[in-house]
Amino acid sequence: MTTPFPFTAVVGQDDLRLALLLNAVSPAVGGVLVRGEKGTAKSTAVRALSALLPQVPVVAGCRFSCDPSAPDPSCPDGPHEPGPGVFRASRMVELPVGASEDRLVGALDIERALAEGVKAFEPGLLADAHRGILYVDEVNLLHDHLVDLLLDAAAMGASYVEREGVSVRHASKFLLVGTMNPEEGELRPQLLDRFGLTVEVAASREPDQRVEVVRRRLAYDDDPEGFATRWADEEAGVRQRVVAARELLPSVRLGDGALRQIAATCAAFEVDGMRADIVMARTATALAAWAGRTDVLAEDVRQAALLALPHRRRRNPFDAPGLDEDKLDETLEEFSGSGDSGDSGDDDEPDPDGPGGGGGQPPSSDGPQTDGGSGARPEAGEGGEPQASGAGAGEQAAARASEPFRTKVLRVPGLGDGAAGRRSRARTEHGRTTGARRPRGALTKLHLAATVQAAAPHQRARGRSGRGLVVRRDDLRQATREGREGNLVLFVVDASGSMAARQRMSAVKGAVLSLLLDAYQRRDKVGLVTFRGSAGEVALPPTSSVDAAAARLETLPTGGRTPLAAGLLRAHEVLRVERLRDPARRALVVVVTDGRATGGPEPVALAGRAARLFAAEGVASVVVDCESGPVRLGLAGQLAGELGGTAVTLDELRADSIAGLVKDVQRRAA
Repeated sequence: MTTPFPFTAVVGQDDLRLALLLNAVSPAVGGVLVRGEKGTAKSTAVRALSALLPQVPVVAGCRFSCDPSAPDPSCPDGPHEPGPGVFRASRMVELPVGASEDRLVGALDIERALAEGVKAFEPGLLADAHRGILYVDEVNLLHDHLVDLLLDAAAMGASYVEREGVSVRHASKFLLVGTMNPEEGELRPQLLDRFGLTVEVAASREPDQRVEVVRRRLAYDDDPEGFATRWADEEAGVRQRVVAARELLPSVRLGDGALRQIAATCAAFEVDGMRADIVMARTATALAAWAGRTDVLAEDVRQAALLALPHRRRRNPFDAPGLDEDKLDETLEEFSGSGDSGDSGDDDEPDPDGPGGGGGQPPSSDGPQTDGGSGARPEAGEGGEPQASGAGAGEQAAARASEPFRTKVLRVPGLGDGAAGRRSRARTEHGRTTGARRPRGALTKLHLAATVQAAAPHQRARGRSGRGLVVRRDDLRQATREGREGNLVLFVVDASGSMAARQRMSAVKGAVLSLLLDAYQRRDKVGLVTFRGSAGEVALPPTSSVDAAAARLETLPTGGRTPLAAGLLRAHEVLRVERLRDPARRALVVVVTDGRATGGPEPVALAGRAARLFAAEGVASVVVDCESGPVRLGLAGQLAGELGGTAVTLDELRADSIAGLVKDVQRRAA
């Protein structure tokens, strides 16, 4: 077994380590979501946490980790006889992003269930994680149906496996810990709210701290066991402190003053629901226990707010997580005189960790974390400053986007096989049943009627004598289902001088922002190509991060000629490369332009030839017609005809528009 990197040897990342330790002290806090750039010890710290958790008493031989003092009456391995049980180490179970539903919840042997009436159940990861940690790396890339199962288990504390009337239930209470890189896409709000705390991490910009990170990592890689031995005393000290804090936790007093501060803070920051208040209360209590105190102080409430509220303030994917700390301090100060929560008194109470009041961190030789919460990273490249190819005398500063609105649904025609989503029709594992087929590999969704129909003609030949149906593996039929897939929505945006009027460009950006929000809700990947001056440029390669696309759109300058053909050709190249990477994901090209083409010889004819490349390959497309004024040339409609797509005006794009109904994107007949 690989020796894990010691938790206390992680350099810096104070907030991350504190959030994990608070969950070790009080699992009721509800887990941690760790957001940050790659290479910031997110996974290393999480994997090291399990070694600090106390051992767990379990019923001997139970695959579902039942507590011997209160065994689950519905346990598939039960009923259990009373007994002392045995102790085992706390588990950390990793859920791979590409895991199947059966791997997560477990699987029933359908053939034995039908033929023998036996519930032969193989537990999944939710059973393994019961009374331990369920860790999801890159949780934002998890498939929607797995997210739904996680939400159900987290809400009910149990997992249900249903297969055509045969069901199994078992307890599944776990500490949910996830890591993610926001550049690869955001989380659904429902799952985001299930994490008790969130932490933003970033690599230190201090050379001395970076040197220490490299030094410790090299030492660990050279001799993992020897490195762990050198940190054994620090690990043991933190482990003992976790046990002591757990024992102290029931004695911690959360007074009315602290509760009023918590309620006032959640109200001031307009968080949805009451889960934030509850999580803040549990976190503040755990902070006091970690510091060795029995009273919750105002600094505990402040630290709890910084950990529990940032991810609950997001109203859409374009909102940056975080809190206004000045507003937080004002709110706490306003409600600080309510009796027993405040900062005064208790000056003689020992604080074993010095600054921070909320408990600080375990002993470590590194200095204070200096980079957490900066959140600012330089943008490389293409979406910011105007490039030489596009610069011109008429260039204008970037216009602000108008308020986004709810858009009509644009779909790709036909039936796809892409990643699960909410836009276009597709053959999926989840959705309405449309037929049956022989299973290719393991059976996952039984079509009961088709299975019975296949087995029925052979009952006499198989010697059936009783009431049961004699079923063989060849009789089993897999249900074919139709659901929705996510697509690649590639925006091709005209940023030339003909679009440069500020009111007009503001409306265009608002429309694109609205479509980006729709793409987020429908689980699409998005990309952004712009054209102006003499060239088209990839402002954002295809990604799941719609907020990155929104940021590039915000800084988009305008001016110069209209190289429509160059923009279309650049978009065509992006699609070609993306088809090699993800061939199952179908594309929807959204061209936002007034249809004009200028610059170079025969710009209109060249643009027409470029557009016909998309039509020849059957790429679904829509042109958002941005032409304004009393006299319209209809150039965007002509472009849509060349693309084999549909043209809609900005007004028609609105879901509440009465100007007309936007039809689904469809190919024109040859």
